[in-house]
Amino acid sequence: MSIVFLNDAYLPMEEAKISPMDRGFLFGDGIYEVIPSYDGQLVGFAPHIERMNNGMKEIGIHFDWSTEQWRQVANTLIEKNEGANLGIYLHVSRGTDSKRFHAYPDDVAPTVFAFAFDIPAAPVADKSVAKGYKVSTTRDLRWERCHIKSTALLGNVMHFQQGYEQGANETLLFNANNELTEASACNAYIVKDGVIATPPLDNQILPGITRFMLLDILKKEGSLKVEERVVTMDEVRNADEVWVTSSSKEVAPVIEVDGKPVGNGQVGDVWQAAQALYSAGKHNY
Repeated sequence: MSIVFLNDAYLPMEEAKISPMDRGFLFGDGIYEVIPSYDGQLVGFAPHIERMNNGMKEIGIHFDWSTEQWRQVANTLIEKNEGANLGIYLHVSRGTDSKRFHAYPDDVAPTVFAFAFDIPAAPVADKSVAKGYKVSTTRDLRWERCHIKSTALLGNVMHFQQGYEQGANETLLFNANNELTEASACNAYIVKDGVIATPPLDNQILPGITRFMLLDILKKEGSLKVEERVVTMDEVRNADEVWVTSSSKEVAPVIEVDGKPVGNGQVGDVWQAAQALYSAGKHNY
């Protein structure tokens, strides 16, 4: 039985209830995070909480828990739920109002929910066993505040579903200028002639925590060149390697875009080097 956290209480998931008037339910009015843990060790916990606090500040949710309070909830969920590898989902909605009204209500207590779920073992930097992803591409039709990790994910879900129905593992998105933004649930990268490039952060892109850690690790180690710059879809289609990153996937190699092979259609050497560096440094955040 899964044990969850809801508004200061730990209880079985089957007993967790919120009001249908909660603004998270009615409007998707909330912020969330997903944090991986392996053998009880959380990955990137502090930057995840910092991003969540930034998101709540941006949409005007006032909730002042410290990083250590959140860490206690996450560690308690790990202890109470079986599994060597667990994702920890944290969710804060604006709370429950007495009516459905678009404007932010005054004096409403946020709803705080968290649960643990099984995730795959951490990826290994080995081309012979790495899962090669297949992706489709489409015009990015989401809203223009993608830097906020909102619980209102229907735009992302619809893009993911589009790729899923085509047999793809993910969907790469591009804007009106034919520039790569990100994927439906991941950040995106290309490799050309040994150089890694990823779009710069702006309102079109979620500031991914795996993205932050990967770029920080690679820049500090220095053996792989990294550029944050505009990436066109022509570059994507002519890349030697394509990657996507997320907290659960870490650095995932893409071997096919819109049914055509990336490079030679095999997982690349630069991916292997980058994943090895990420694996070695990810617990320092």
